[in-house]
Amino acid sequence: MASRQISQWIERRLGERPPRANSLIITVYGDMIAPHGGAVWLGGFIRLVEPLGLNARLVRTSVFRLSREKWLVSEQIGRRSYYGLTETGRRRFEHAYRRIYEDARDGWDGEWRLVLLSGDGLGIAAKEALRKELLWEGYGAIAPGVFAHPSARTEELMDILQTVGAHDKVVALQARTLGALSSRPLKDIVDQCWRLGEIAAAYREFIDTFRPVARALRPGADVDPEQCFVVRTLLMHEFRRVQLRDPLLPRQLLPAEWPGDTARALCREIYAACWGDSEAHLLRMLETADGPLAPAGASAQSQFAGSFPAEEDAA
Repeated sequence: MASRQISQWIERRLGERPPRANSLIITVYGDMIAPHGGAVWLGGFIRLVEPLGLNARLVRTSVFRLSREKWLVSEQIGRRSYYGLTETGRRRFEHAYRRIYEDARDGWDGEWRLVLLSGDGLGIAAKEALRKELLWEGYGAIAPGVFAHPSARTEELMDILQTVGAHDKVVALQARTLGALSSRPLKDIVDQCWRLGEIAAAYREFIDTFRPVARALRPGADVDPEQCFVVRTLLMHEFRRVQLRDPLLPRQLLPAEWPGDTARALCREIYAACWGDSEAHLLRMLETADGPLAPAGASAQSQFAGSFPAEEDAA
């Protein structure tokens, strides 16, 4: 019964909203292949993602584009091509991991990070690159040339400034809220700057979409490993899409009953249910130039606070 329900849900989901190939491949590499390290044979990867509606031609085109964009790097051994992450791609994924798998909303002490862009220190291209990086990190443009975040990590800000060559061309400051951390004027500014209503709506849509999956994946459900792989991929693809728009503001600045908390709990529940079988499926389907795919590293087992079985239980 569960297998049929999940199959119907997958067919309907892929039919109603087929994911973009490039983005879906990034999700698979980031959530599943990166923790295993190395590069995987393209032929095995093509077979792996076929149930997601991606044919061989589309996959080959997409990995070529991702290679040009410095996400992936290829190695030719005989007649086989192996694709793995570039150092840039690995850095991007590690950065994304922290945003997706960690929930750092608690414990805010009122401290802010501010970035001031002034004068002609940065060229137009560099200024736009910095703006995109800051917005992706969750910073808000609270005034022309002024970006702020109430709980961003200093080391990540400095990494962004170094990457775009702006570390000596902008002013980075720490500031502190004076008075109540959850005052009405402060919440109003935050809501307008970060458009929390739109993010909340996206979280509610995620919850409505995946709640039937959580019901079908009850303990003892007869779901096969390939279905677990597809569900896990679509789950993380959608959660990643919504969550990376979320600035991850402290709880003091969020509306009551923030749907992001419900969405994260639901995602954690489904992820845990799919983890073991989907990992077993990966190990069967993928191979590296040195042989079978290696088990996932220890860092993978800390995703979502270790709420799923260890690797040896998944094999």
